[in-house]
Amino acid sequence: MSSQQSRVLVQLRDLILKGAFLAGERLAEIPLAERLGASRTPVRLALATLEHEGLIEPSSSGGYQMRRYTSREVTDAIRVRGVLEGMAARTLAEQGASRQLLRELHDCLDAGDETVDKPTMELDDYAAYVEVNTRFHHLLVHGSGNLALIRTITMLNGQPFAAASAMLPMQSSFDEGHQWMKQAQRQHHAIVHAIENGQGYRVQGLCEEHVEIACMNMEYALERPEEAAELLPGIHLVAPEHTPAPGDPRLRQRLARGR
Repeated sequence: MSSQQSRVLVQLRDLILKGAFLAGERLAEIPLAERLGASRTPVRLALATLEHEGLIEPSSSGGYQMRRYTSREVTDAIRVRGVLEGMAARTLAEQGASRQLLRELHDCLDAGDETVDKPTMELDDYAAYVEVNTRFHHLLVHGSGNLALIRTITMLNGQPFAAASAMLPMQSSFDEGHQWMKQAQRQHHAIVHAIENGQGYRVQGLCEEHVEIACMNMEYALERPEEAAELLPGIHLVAPEHTPAPGDPRLRQRLARGR
């Protein structure tokens, strides 16, 4: 994926969450390209990616349109992905990861550190981290060699916001999103460390905790019902049961264990 396509993809996801499009609204390449200051090709490719992720759907009049989805289906899919990625990482920890795979994972860690360990992050930095994050999760899943798991993850990534990078960043400001990316990066380090040390059960838990950042971002968008319609067009505002609110210290403690 080119840097321009990554940038456009981040911008479109952000616009979708902020309520720039209504449910059922047609998304045409030319107006979007003009709005984002990009050429049609990266917009076309980004729209195809968003369709695969389940955020948009084909329009009967051609092109794409916004689809309807619920907060429950989003968080359910994210947590299932956490369990499956945990299974993949546990397989690597217990059976041993190849030197090549570990080198590639460390390359992701280095690239991620370079992106988030700076005073501020700009849009291009977010796009770069999305690329690194996607690569990291791809390596975990495909490195396991479990074809059934790989196929299931691929299918799951077609659900709204379920893909590894679909909820990065999903905060009201770049500064706040920067802090969550730092937390995600610390968890990436903990996951690789657990794999290298053969800690199967630990890495399974770390992966399941890791996706709570994405769930937390969704809860963040829904914690103020009066604003939710502007943030998530067409969503049925039913928060998943037994999900701590973003400010709940119990969730922050769970996330901190991944450091």
